[in-house]
Order: sequence, then structure tokens, then C-alpha cells
Amino acid sequence: QVQLVESGGGLVQAGGSLRLSCAASGRTFSTYTVGWFRQAPGKEREFVAAITWSGSTIYYADSVKGRFTISRDNAKNTVYLQMNSLKPEDTAVYYCGRGWGTIRSNYDYWGQGTQVTVSS
Repeated sequence: QVQLVESGGGLVQAGGSLRLSCAASGRTFSTYTVGWFRQAPGKEREFVAAITWSGSTIYYADSVKGRFTISRDNAKNTVYLQMNSLKPEDTAVYYCGRGWGTIRSNYDYWGQGTQVTVSS
């Protein structure tokens, strides 16, 4: 059983920064890819970033490239999403999941989500 818990969301002004954390339970954390997705009200859940188990391969959505950085610490069973230069359009609930690639259907376990609100 895999459990994922997100934290670090909040309210920030445009141009500000937040760092999200995704803490995982289980001894197999270091063997799988973790992805971040987000869902704004009335919209589909969309891909944001993903990192493979070794950290050797990283994917970003075009909308966040150059502003967001994904990283992981396998010793702490945690994946991070550093978000800089935040924009109002980044407002959403952010979820981390276990899976592979950039497609939502490739992910089978999800956390409960953390709200990010960016004010203009």
C-alpha cells in the first residue's frame, strides 16, 4: 500500500514562491516515478512535473518550465515542487501521484491534495 501526503500549499501574491512537499509511506518509494498534477475549479486535472526514481529524468509542462523545479530525497521519502514566479493561473489544488510519464491515467495512487492560491 502506498500513501502520499501533500503539504506546503497556501496563499501567495503573484510573483511569489511556494515549496510543496509530497511525503510517501512504504519501502518502495525509491523505486517509482512521482508526478505533480493540478486541478483548477471546473477544469481537468493536468500534468505539472514528474521525476523518475533516480532523478535522472524529469518532465515539466510547458506552462511551468523555467519557474517550477521538481526534486526528490529518497532518504526522506519525499518529493518537492519548488514554485517560483507564481501567476494567478497557477491557482489550483496540487496533487502528487505514483506512476510514470505525463499522462494522468498512468498514475494509480494519489494524495489528498494541497490548495495553492495566487492573488493578483
